[in-house]
Amino acid sequence: MEHLTTEQLEAGLGHVRASPADNGTLELIVQRPEVEARVVLDEAELNQAEGLAGDNWNQRASKRTEDGGPHPDMQLNLMNSRILSLIAQSPERMALSGDQLVVDLDLSDANLAPWTKLAIGSAVIEITDQPHRGCAKFTKRFGLDAHRFVNSELGEELHLRGVNARVITPGTIRRGDTITKL
Repeated sequence: MEHLTTEQLEAGLGHVRASPADNGTLELIVQRPEVEARVVLDEAELNQAEGLAGDNWNQRASKRTEDGGPHPDMQLNLMNSRILSLIAQSPERMALSGDQLVVDLDLSDANLAPWTKLAIGSAVIEITDQPHRGCAKFTKRFGLDAHRFVNSELGEELHLRGVNARVITPGTIRRGDTITKL
């Protein structure tokens, strides 16, 4: 599959900017039980020990912690479904991004400042201040233009690559759940 050009990505930005500011939708839940493995779920549990139950977040090293262990403010990665759909070019490729929660919600700084709490199903999560940027794997899967686009100044302002979050209140989430700002 050919990757999109910057011009093609820019052409889809209006649709991305039209994402709801509140009362968004949980479009996709993706568990990563091991590196490079993806399991798409219709329902999942969020908890403080694992983030997404069965996900390997709590086994991942981080350069951002003193002990090199998993970063507590990076339990969950959220990405906007509209930009991911554009970049991935097919629903089957969306899980490749590595984000556990794909949401139809405006993730921009202006709408979701760090420490904003979101209710999803019976769980509550909190957006953190840890940056989420496209990496080499993202570039390989979706192309250099997509990588540069999501990491551009505008891409960072809109959080096109997504945001990090942590679980505040454990609970059950389901695909199609409404996401509400608290």
